[in-house]
Amino acid sequence: MARVLVVDDDRTVREVVTSYLRAAGHEVDEADDGLAGLELMRRTPADLVVLDLMMPTMDGREMCRRMRAAGDVPVIMLSALAGEESRVDGFELGADDYVTKPFSPRELVLRVESLLRRTGVAADDEGGLPDVVRDGDLVVDGIRREATLGGEVLALTGREFDLLRHFLAHPGVAYSRDQLLEQVWGWTIGDQSTVTVHVRRVREKVERDPAAPVRLVTVWGVGYRWEPAGPVEPPGADRVTRADGAAGA
Repeated sequence: MARVLVVDDDRTVREVVTSYLRAAGHEVDEADDGLAGLELMRRTPADLVVLDLMMPTMDGREMCRRMRAAGDVPVIMLSALAGEESRVDGFELGADDYVTKPFSPRELVLRVESLLRRTGVAADDEGGLPDVVRDGDLVVDGIRREATLGGEVLALTGREFDLLRHFLAHPGVAYSRDQLLEQVWGWTIGDQSTVTVHVRRVREKVERDPAAPVRLVTVWGVGYRWEPAGPVEPPGADRVTRADGAAGA
């Protein structure tokens, strides 16, 4: 069971989403604008936020921006704007998922639970991934849910962390966007643009030159592949995958 905050100025939407989430066993708080949502987050932090994009007083963009500056709670953004540019904008703001109105409440609950599993809130299993993965100066620790580069902690969202960990655990393997949606997001159907945006954001944090990536590379006509920098013997880890070999294109 998780605590979910639903922020939407449409009372009917809040009531429907809240009823379905509670029926699925989650605790739910409600707010009708971004300011009220932030105040609730300060008083009773949520494990996940379902956030409307367009609201009076403070819209979803600003609330998401402020939450990202303060922490890393997973966010599912709701919007009547269905265009690709709007979805990409939502992901760029830091949303982990983007759902367009009108939507299926049952599907939304499934997306909530998928995101909670992937971020470790409601998961007993992490898909068999190793606890610690190292590649050169990059270390991803699944127990601490922390990644460091050259000893410095990387500021990753939960989904960015999951994506990076997945790639490091499978060096040299090319994945399509659909495969990444299924294996990292847990979706069989989804918007491939979320993968594109998250790959770009991860590159900005792990590559010396994100415009010319050498670690998280594009495989034209397929998707993406992790090219390891070289083996490093990891001390003290119980379960470790060594990123110690690169495969060809």
